[in-house]
Amino acid sequence: MDKREAVADILAKRSAKNEELTKLLDTAKTESRGLTEDESGRFDALEAEVRAFDERAKELDAQIRADDAAAEMAKRYAPSGIKVTSEPEIYRSGLGGRSYFRDLHLARNKGDHAAIDRLARNDRGRAADPEFRAISTTNGAGGEFVPPRWLEDQFVRLARPGRITANLTPSFPLPPGTDSINVPKINTGTATAVQTTQNSAVQQTDLTTTSISSGITTIAGGQTVSLQLIEQSPLNVDDVVLADLAAAYAVSLNTLVLSGTGSNSQPTGILTLSGTNGVTFTSASPTLGLLYSKLAGAIQQVHTKRYLPPDTIIMHPSRWAWCLASLDSQSRPLVVPDTASPFNAMGNQSGVPSQGYVGHIMGLPVYVDATIPTNGGAGTNQDVIIVARMADLMLWEGNVKAEAFAQTYANQMSVFIRLYNYMSFQAARYPASISVISGTGLVAPTF
Repeated sequence: MDKREAVADILAKRSAKNEELTKLLDTAKTESRGLTEDESGRFDALEAEVRAFDERAKELDAQIRADDAAAEMAKRYAPSGIKVTSEPEIYRSGLGGRSYFRDLHLARNKGDHAAIDRLARNDRGRAADPEFRAISTTNGAGGEFVPPRWLEDQFVRLARPGRITANLTPSFPLPPGTDSINVPKINTGTATAVQTTQNSAVQQTDLTTTSISSGITTIAGGQTVSLQLIEQSPLNVDDVVLADLAAAYAVSLNTLVLSGTGSNSQPTGILTLSGTNGVTFTSASPTLGLLYSKLAGAIQQVHTKRYLPPDTIIMHPSRWAWCLASLDSQSRPLVVPDTASPFNAMGNQSGVPSQGYVGHIMGLPVYVDATIPTNGGAGTNQDVIIVARMADLMLWEGNVKAEAFAQTYANQMSVFIRLYNYMSFQAARYPASISVISGTGLVAPTF
């Protein structure tokens, strides 16, 4: 599929999504009502997809125009017999694609000028990309480069299922050249009071400020690969190695966001932060009905201390499965599918995903995250449930970088491929935004 065919395909998909949007609005209009909560959620999701299609179509259109202009210029100025065409992406996925890791090896360890040039052109292309978030360091000898676009797209796609809580946190590009992030915060505020008499002094209390600081954490991993696999194998080692490192990075990042200790270069995670709202669920025979009141308690803690509502419930997949398995006295499920138009249900179920968004309880979206710890309590068999205003949290990430080394592995004809990234996380601005439910009522469920 060339770029023009890709644009046509995108426009066709956009048209289908737009028709679905129109049907949603027409249905509500015909029934003389507004959109339901589910319809509003679907409307927002469709609208986001349409915008994404528009942006991609514009990007491809600009590339096509640039290619056409370059081709026309080439006809006028290129020597006779030489035909200039647009250059395809330097690195591509699958069999037959040029290996990014192979070029890293050739550039760093063998000084291959062609490989160095390809890596440099890839970096220049990434730097010109409007979605390229961080500055890479290229020393001209194949030392440190940013993975090509298709690899980073794969990285994000593969990492996403392992970093549910991290993805729910507002994310920002990590500033270069810093070893800590400092966010200002008002420590004590101003005050007002009744003016006792006319022309008397009014209340004057100066606010004071402080800042919340978080260090920069390095997450890194590597893989030793045989030289034969890099130089001779038809298999694109990029697909295999990056997929594995991406999944490992995702788990590490998400675990730090949840349970970082605040020491040994780790950030302070949501579950280790002091000052959060603790809700204890004690029960020898826990039920969803008992948990329901604890969820209400966790929500009201955020309401009364943060003065803004929580926006998310996060739990372990096994805890959500326990909720789905809970029945009333007539053996009817208490959490039922959205499609069933539930009446007076404790919660709604949206499909059966393994991780991510799964439904609603008390009007809040529920997400399941497999990295929620399940070894709490005296019996090391309890999980926790987080009710939080995730909009108050902040996560900074750099851009993943890659290197290849052969020096210390020369005697075994191997190459060490290393990927790393920097991150910083802050949950301490508003600890009252977070409620954590724990206790004997959350022992490992049985089915």
